[in-house]
Amino acid sequence: MVGIGGTARQGSSTDCALSHALAAAEAAGAQTCIFGGSFLARLPLYDPNVSVRTDDQRQLVLAVRGADGVILASPGYHGGVSGLVKNALDLLEDLRGDSRPYLDGRAVGCIVTAFGWQTGGTTLSAMRSIVHALRGWPTPLGAALNTADGIFDAAGACVDEKSTQQLAMVGNQVVEFCRMQLYHRTRSLIDV
Repeated sequence: MVGIGGTARQGSSTDCALSHALAAAEAAGAQTCIFGGSFLARLPLYDPNVSVRTDDQRQLVLAVRGADGVILASPGYHGGVSGLVKNALDLLEDLRGDSRPYLDGRAVGCIVTAFGWQTGGTTLSAMRSIVHALRGWPTPLGAALNTADGIFDAAGACVDEKSTQQLAMVGNQVVEFCRMQLYHRTRSLIDV
């Protein structure tokens, strides 16, 4: 499972939220890797006319190519996904020719952190639309977290029980979907 998200600010609430959801996925048995905000900030702006990729761009694309599930986390900036996260998602265009193009057949957990409820909801809706456009399967629960109340402490621990539960559920739903997909693929091979 691959986690993609965060902000350029070290220790952002979006980075913390992504880490918590991935920790829940690990506790449920998933192997995870994270491409947080500091990593995303190093990625050059996606250009469809440039075929040469940096090592960081190749690393992200290879990780998603091999993943069964993805968790996306973005701050809500003006009602939409942040430029850092969108740039990383645009890079997945490199998967268009794969046997599983883009996010096809992958469970995708969606997390939004925002300073208020309105932008959290609109950003979550936008993120789920992006996942659909990339042929991914958004989990039934998408977490929209209102960070106005300070839900993470200085060490990055989630101090809000409802937010903790939402992040764990997102991680667990991605793992559960991955297991169902694996079971289905295994059964399909046996039935042939």
